[in-house]
Parts: sequence; C-alpha cells; structure tokens
Amino acid sequence: MSRTVSIFNQKGGVGKTTTIINLGAAIGKKNKKVLIVDVDPQGNTTSGLGLNKRNLNTSTYDLLINETPIKESIVKTSAENVFLVPSNVELAGAEVELVKLENRELRLKKALEEVYSEYDYIFVDCPPSLGVLSINALVASNSVLIPIQCEYYALEGVSQLVDTIKLVKRSLNPSLEIEGVVLSMFDGRTNLSIQVVDEVKKHFRGKVYTSIIPRNVRLAEAPSYGLSVIDYDPKSRGAEAYIDLAEEFLELSEEEF
Repeated sequence: MSRTVSIFNQKGGVGKTTTIINLGAAIGKKNKKVLIVDVDPQGNTTSGLGLNKRNLNTSTYDLLINETPIKESIVKTSAENVFLVPSNVELAGAEVELVKLENRELRLKKALEEVYSEYDYIFVDCPPSLGVLSINALVASNSVLIPIQCEYYALEGVSQLVDTIKLVKRSLNPSLEIEGVVLSMFDGRTNLSIQVVDEVKKHFRGKVYTSIIPRNVRLAEAPSYGLSVIDYDPKSRGAEAYIDLAEEFLELSEEEF
C-alpha cells in the first residue's frame, strides 16, 4: 500500500517542483518505487523529468475530466524507479470544468486507488493556488509536505495554507496530516536565511526537516536537461541535500505509517 503525499504551497517560487523531482529521484535511488502526479497546469515537473509537454497522449486532465484509467497515463521518467502522470496547459481548463462535475473533489483519489498497491510512494505536485485541483490532491493524500523558501516573505500566506489543510481534514479527509516542512533556497552567508529558519521552526514546531536545501547552481540547471540533480550532478551540494532529505523523510514516514 502506497503512501500519498501532496507537495503544496499556494505561493509560487518556493522550490515545490524542485523538491518533488529531486526528493522523488533520491527515494527512487533507495530502491523504492515512486509515482509522481503532476497536477500543476504549468507542467514544470513534467518537463523537468524529461517529457515534452506538447507531445502527450494522455495527461492529468484526462484522468480528472474524462476519467481515463490512470495506467494509460503513467510514463517512465529519466529518474530510476520514478514514474509520472504528466501535465500540460490543457489542465488549466480543468479548474472550471471540475466545478460542474459530480464528486469533483474525489476524482484524483478515485483514480489513484487503481495503483495504490504498485508504488511505495505517490507524490502529487499541486498548483500554486487553493483551487479545486489542489483540493483534489489534498483529498487523495495521507499528508502534505510544505516547501518554504528562506526569503523575506517566507511565512506570508502560510496561515491560509494551514487553514485550507485543516478545512480539508475536517470536511473531506480526516486522516490528512502535515508530513513536514522543507526549507529551500538557504544561503548560510546571510542573516536573513538564518532568521527565516528560526521563524519557520517556531511556527511549525517539530515538523521542520533538519535537512535544508541550499541555493545551488546545479539545482537550477538540472531541469533544462530533463534530469533530477541526483542524476545531473550527484556530487553537487544540491544533490547531497536532497539525498539527506530523502533519508530523513523515509526514516520519519516509515515510523509513522
């Protein structure tokens, strides 16, 4: 039985896509089978894992709107043991179309039920918004992993995000929990980054991973080659940080699950 985790923050540019690609790849290297579901219409996770967004036979859109069986949409990625349900801009229209459909919040959960027994972990890349696509992801998940960047407005909007998680837990998914908080884009040379780490730790007591993701050129370069940083430059600081995060994530999640 797989564990399903949404990677969610309604702010853009917080390292959400970077985290889902590289955490997934690092866990895949640990001989765990990983499925990533791209529910973001921007499709950055899809292209970052080496797929052409303009040349998809089926996508998350077909899964949610046409109820296409999920196994028809799953493709192998460039990362070891990592599979993907890809996304493209077509998914942007799904926000409007889902509103008219019955059980609209449950569509992703229903689709994933077909493959729970086939993967160790399912990661869902949410769009940077609190709309019906993100709600679908949260309803389908056991937990939420929140990336937060080490920058000035780091905690802006976090209360709203936590309120959304509580609302979904109360009304649609009683088992939903916060898996953990990943701090990204850390620059140890600046007081600001250090202050943000302290602030986030106070806000999410006991939920912040000790593995912190640094600013790293290799992390920024890897997606343009359709590779995780683990495959692009395994000895880079970015790759080492995500390998450490994967080990910490697995240790904590397997204790709880």
